[in-house]
Amino acid sequence: MIRLHVATDLAADLTVAASLDQSRYLTQVMRLKLGDDLLVFNGRDGEWRCTLTEILKKGVVLRARERVRAQGTAPDLQLLLAVVKKSALEFAVEKATELGVGRVRLVVTQRTQTQHVRLDRLDAIVIEAAEQTGRIDVPPVDEPARLDAVLDGWDPARRLMFCDETGGAPATAALQAAGAGPWAILIGPEGGFSPQERERLRALPFTTAVSLGPRILRADTAAIAALTLWQAAVGDWER
Repeated sequence: MIRLHVATDLAADLTVAASLDQSRYLTQVMRLKLGDDLLVFNGRDGEWRCTLTEILKKGVVLRARERVRAQGTAPDLQLLLAVVKKSALEFAVEKATELGVGRVRLVVTQRTQTQHVRLDRLDAIVIEAAEQTGRIDVPPVDEPARLDAVLDGWDPARRLMFCDETGGAPATAALQAAGAGPWAILIGPEGGFSPQERERLRALPFTTAVSLGPRILRADTAAIAALTLWQAAVGDWER
């Protein structure tokens, strides 16, 4: 069934006005007609079966009929991703959403090359990925922030999986030894972390430094590999 993310509240018999773009998608691409059903979620009120009740020039109107799934939460996992080139950044954010990350935090490291980041584009990507993968939450994407500042304000109760291209412990064993709970995964830029950053990260008591294998991975590939390892070791895949 078609799934749609909306910003408005959802409850029994409430009407929902789809945006113009969403309305065109529903009626012109998916060919929905009056009386057809679809699934709608907003990240707060669970997932609802809605019926298309009106087709207007300014957009379609939906009516919420029944809640089919209670609101759940994603694993308490954040992805700290150094800003990289547009295509790689968008790909990594999309796949991170598909793999269950709860929040994306863009970071600027010493070797990050200046890039213009369109947060509106990234927000659209995570919404579409959530719609397609059955998620009923949408991970927020934060404005880029300096890595040093992020670490200065870090909650020590959250473990940090530091993916170090120079080497580290085998990821699966290290993650299982550290255990479940709040986690974050840090992926560096194309040029890697500076020696000063690496030294600081390894000295932090909440850091688990891991290796992603013998090959140097692109940032987007590293993000997917790290998220997969985390999910398999301490995430929600087994549940």
